[in-house]
Amino acid sequence: MQVPLDITFENSEPSEAIRADVEKHAKRLEKFHDRITSCNVAVIAPQTRHRKGGLFKIDIRIAMPEHKDILVTKTHDDAPEHEHVAVAIKDAFDAAQRQIEDAVREMRGQVKPHQSEDHGAVSKFVAGDDYGFIETSDGREVYFHRNSVLDNAFDRLTVGSEVRFVEEIGQKGPQASTVRLVGKHHLL
Repeated sequence: MQVPLDITFENSEPSEAIRADVEKHAKRLEKFHDRITSCNVAVIAPQTRHRKGGLFKIDIRIAMPEHKDILVTKTHDDAPEHEHVAVAIKDAFDAAQRQIEDAVREMRGQVKPHQSEDHGAVSKFVAGDDYGFIETSDGREVYFHRNSVLDNAFDRLTVGSEVRFVEEIGQKGPQASTVRLVGKHHLL
């Protein structure tokens, strides 16, 4: 890291043991991206008078060049294991690691772009086989197979059924890789 790790404590006195645990986890993040410029961590203790029963919250902000900051705010009201600060720290840094890995894939161009779905209607089925054709809004026919229909809806399809689909080029021309039956209220 270009800027030293910044650790703040809220609702508690600074602890060298907690500081060392945070430093260990922050150092480990550099394995996933070696150009992290800064990391700010806030260890927020419960605001209750009694230490038992309160959950720790960990906030992390990580800056990397060519990417927006990674923000992690880990508070689990339903996770009693977060009464222990070490568990809360580990969970927060695990979430940060996943976000860094996603950011690195995105920066390398390894993230698949979201494919938009086309709209059409089933135009015909081939008798005795598990496939048919969808007529697109521009009048073309696109092949689809039983295996490309989501939610086991192939048997509910009829000629004229409205569908949404993702088109791709197959060995013999255009085919639908994903077919989704449109409900009667046009909801997916």
